[in-house]
Amino acid sequence: MSSPTLMARKYFGTDGVRGVVGEDLTPELVERLGRASTLWVGGGAVFIGRDTRSTGPELERAFASGVASAGGHAVLAGILPTPAVALLALDLGVVISASHNPPEYNGVKFFRGDGGKLSDEDEEAIEALLEAPPSHPERGQVDDLEVAVDSYLDLVLERFGTDLAGLRVGVDCANGAYSWIAPRAFEEVGAEVVAIGVDPDGTNINVGCGATDLRALRELVRDQRLDLGVAFDGDGDRMLAVDEQGNPLDGDQIVAILALDLGVDVVAVTTMTNLGFHRLMEERGVRVLVTDVGDRHVLEALKREGGLLGGEESGHVIYLNGHVTGDGLAAALLLCGAVRDGSISEAAAVMDRYPQAKENVRVAQRELNDHIRQEVDRVNAELDGSGRVLVRPSGTEPVVRVLAEAETDEAAAALCASITALVQQELG
Repeated sequence: MSSPTLMARKYFGTDGVRGVVGEDLTPELVERLGRASTLWVGGGAVFIGRDTRSTGPELERAFASGVASAGGHAVLAGILPTPAVALLALDLGVVISASHNPPEYNGVKFFRGDGGKLSDEDEEAIEALLEAPPSHPERGQVDDLEVAVDSYLDLVLERFGTDLAGLRVGVDCANGAYSWIAPRAFEEVGAEVVAIGVDPDGTNINVGCGATDLRALRELVRDQRLDLGVAFDGDGDRMLAVDEQGNPLDGDQIVAILALDLGVDVVAVTTMTNLGFHRLMEERGVRVLVTDVGDRHVLEALKREGGLLGGEESGHVIYLNGHVTGDGLAAALLLCGAVRDGSISEAAAVMDRYPQAKENVRVAQRELNDHIRQEVDRVNAELDGSGRVLVRPSGTEPVVRVLAEAETDEAAAALCASITALVQQELG
């Protein structure tokens, strides 16, 4: 792969390039990303999927044009979940998606040919090629692929599906890429499925549904007396759940259930993971690897340490026995398999979850200053393990995220309010 002189990243964030379409993200930039990434990978075939946003087709065409202008072969799979692109990647895999973000956002995610996410150095190298002119466009080619959904579904069911006959499952597809896939998957393994969030119109992805808003799924599970519910985000790389009483389960609880069911001896999580998870894993003798926020970092830790299972509180769940990245559908099938002989609420109760308080603080500047860092360090030293405060800038929005954990709801709320006020004062 090409290795030009590297520079600080201007466009890449936590997971690819993302922004409001027409403002931060334009077809012209996406075309340049297509050309630059194709040059970086040395030409070859680029497998491209997208979610259900109305801006997807235009950006997909722009990226494919960039690929062809560098002499590459763009293979367009249409609407397809992000994990499917990772599994089916050719010389490069690309998803036109802004994942859990609102409909006005879109983005470009990248996977290497082996399904792994790009490193910081890879992203820097692609950015260094953004001004490169077209080369060998006469060799370029753009083709459509019709069978990608079936190939992905067959693979996931073979590797992660179990007999779920008798299980009644609510499935919320966020009006996103799983809308035509996830309900079918659960039906094929015998579950009784009640599906919502399966009517994408290009403007309703992640709106009042899916993993970013569990209210509709909670109501569905309670009203229909279902055994559980699972919810995906718009591109399918996140999954959260709801128990039979309509209570939400986050990624920490899901990973805890899977860790015990699958019998792993090491698990990777992020700095956002609940203290209760750490207590449970310590009790059960499971080694915990802690990474920076971002499923890419979790994945890197698992590969480095030879682990199989990891995840984030936000719902990224990674299981590498038969996969290359996090997959919402695979995680949902594994979760249902883990609880099919009991209730999900009983399975989740094994983890005592510390009360949390969170705030997303809109700011003029995301970079944390020394005053904020020093105050966070002082508070955490004072808590001495009975709770904690975490402050981090969003990788995709003008937001600083504040998390506080403590032994009571009141204490967590007070900690969060104090640090939130400081962030607002310091960063505007």
